[in-house]
Amino acid sequence: MSDTSPNHTLQIRPAAGRMRAAYQGHIIADSNDVLILTEGAMAPVAYFPTGDIEMGYFARTDRSTHCPFKGDAAYYTVTLEGEVLENVAWTYEDPLPGAVQIDGRLAFYADRIEVYAVSGDTSPHDHRTDVDAVVQHTDSGGGQSQKDHWPTNVEEPKG
Repeated sequence: MSDTSPNHTLQIRPAAGRMRAAYQGHIIADSNDVLILTEGAMAPVAYFPTGDIEMGYFARTDRSTHCPFKGDAAYYTVTLEGEVLENVAWTYEDPLPGAVQIDGRLAFYADRIEVYAVSGDTSPHDHRTDVDAVVQHTDSGGGQSQKDHWPTNVEEPKG
């Protein structure tokens, strides 16, 4: 916890468990190491470590802002499935002393990126199957599945 002034507080605590960030069903972050920052009366914000974010979708922008309690924020645009989400994520690369815990982490605008808790291996967002299992059975980029194919669940046609 960090009190930066008598009238303004920052509270930073670990999330209760695993969290994900997704856009239209595409998971772009998945982590057991999310920090939740609560600032004054504002809604809590989840900060994901960059190592748990698929940064291949992200590009740094020229936008920057300053918060007197956290420092200078840098922004990222996400490009996914041909859609560009301008300045949808931000980070504090050199946060002020009261916010050093969020260094090296990104947060997302909750009205543009879905951020949610995951219970167990699946969550309501993953309504059909565990995403991790699906990823293991997809093409790794080299033309081969990352794991042996699932056994068939139908019979061959007769005839």
